Amino acid sequence: MMKRILALSVLALSAMAAPKTTKQPFGTADGQQIFLYTLTNASGMEVKITNYGGTITSLKAPDRNKKFADVVLGFDNLDQYTAKSNTGHFGALIGRYGNRIAKGVFQLNGHTYHVPVNDGPNSLHGGIRGFDRRVWRAKEVSSDEGPGLELRYTSQDGEEGYPGKLEVTVRYTLDDKNALHVDYSATTNKDTVVNLTNHTYFNLGGAGSGSILNEKLMLNADRFTPVDSTLIPTGKIQPVAGTPFDFRKATEIGSRINQDDEQLKFGRGYDHNFVLNHPGDLSAIAARVEDPNSGRVLEVHTDQPGVQFYTGNFLDGSVSGIGGPFTHRSALCLETQHYPDSPNHPDFPSTILRAGQRFHSVTVFQFQTE
Repeated sequence: MMKRILALSVLALSAMAAPKTTKQPFGTADGQQIFLYTLTNASGMEVKITNYGGTITSLKAPDRNKKFADVVLGFDNLDQYTAKSNTGHFGALIGRYGNRIAKGVFQLNGHTYHVPVNDGPNSLHGGIRGFDRRVWRAKEVSSDEGPGLELRYTSQDGEEGYPGKLEVTVRYTLDDKNALHVDYSATTNKDTVVNLTNHTYFNLGGAGSGSILNEKLMLNADRFTPVDSTLIPTGKIQPVAGTPFDFRKATEIGSRINQDDEQLKFGRGYDHNFVLNHPGDLSAIAARVEDPNSGRVLEVHTDQPGVQFYTGNFLDGSVSGIGGPFTHRSALCLETQHYPDSPNHPDFPSTILRAGQRFHSVTVFQFQTE
């Protein structure tokens, strides 16, 4: 009997994967070798990240039956990430300024700066060649918390029109509770503006499983920032109560997305910044997504003041990756960040990083099942 118990214990232990980080070639870009790093935790959850754009290419999480599926949109080759046709920023790190800056213009210390216009009349996600199209220096940094990857990038003074030499470090850590920690930090030698985020598209049913409209979303936000027709904030901060933007209780994403609402028409669905109720509090749940079919749950924790909720409104099936074509509303983004166009709205939380100061922020993507 004792031998049988010991044998079962050995089998149980062997079923648990040892946390590890592996590395493999992923092609070349800008004349440099690009690598794909795989972080695997003890329960078998797996995250793949490339040092091109600091991009999450794959994330496999278990469902209620412990069946793993890839729950993000990504590609299995570098060429699709580097292609000019890839305008979706799939899984990438975004900077120097995530989201939009109106007309590509802002003022800082009495000087007017012009950054590239690449989204209608506005600048989006850092310009023509933001951080998502740069090669990052990578180093494995596994610790007691779990397997990890540290990425570093130096954005030179004047890159994409932004002032200051910005030294950026982003660390991904996958713990044994199925949480992916994203730790951002940056320093500058000249006053600048910074808004860093990650642009992963999630479908908790699994990539290629269809629409995310039946998934339920909770956003811990009493207010949001309404936008004009070019998706630039008007400057107002409006209550969500009585609007299709009220996700304070878990609500099916598709239940109101097609309502006759001006804001939904501007975004072609949800593409808006929500003002979080507990900015700076990493322990608070900022957002929670539930997939009723698989039982997968994603909780987002962040110390940032806002989260951009985007429902893949511009996905049209013309791009294919892991899981097949990326079709309309087949994934959602929850981009933790400061508000869009903050440099032009002094009443918004400031995105100014002064010379000698350090920007630091943490976001946690916690995967569970119910």
